[in-house]
Amino acid sequence: MNDCVFCKIVEGKQEAELLYKDDALIVFRDINPKAPTHLLIVPRKHIKSVNELEDWDKELMGKIFLIAKEMAVKEGVSAEGYKLIINVGRGGGQIVEHLHLHLLGGKRFEE
Repeated sequence: MNDCVFCKIVEGKQEAELLYKDDALIVFRDINPKAPTHLLIVPRKHIKSVNELEDWDKELMGKIFLIAKEMAVKEGVSAEGYKLIINVGRGGGQIVEHLHLHLLGGKRFEE
């Protein structure tokens, strides 16, 4: 995806503060944070949204949540609690059309 900002970050064509990377995922800080800790957990594979997931993406999705747990510990927000959010489509608040999980912590969230 030539115009996908997350694909550009994955390819190293756009700068981001990478906190984690492996063959399937990258993690970096959101440039417009909504909490003191606001990370984005992004698959290297371009998947537009949850609506585009296929059966073979099960392992990837499991890994996204396990890495989120790991990053919450590393960022020091695990004990107090944190929020995980996946927005789906424009109506669901998705701005970048590349599947990603938001990890927010460091503040108390209201219901």
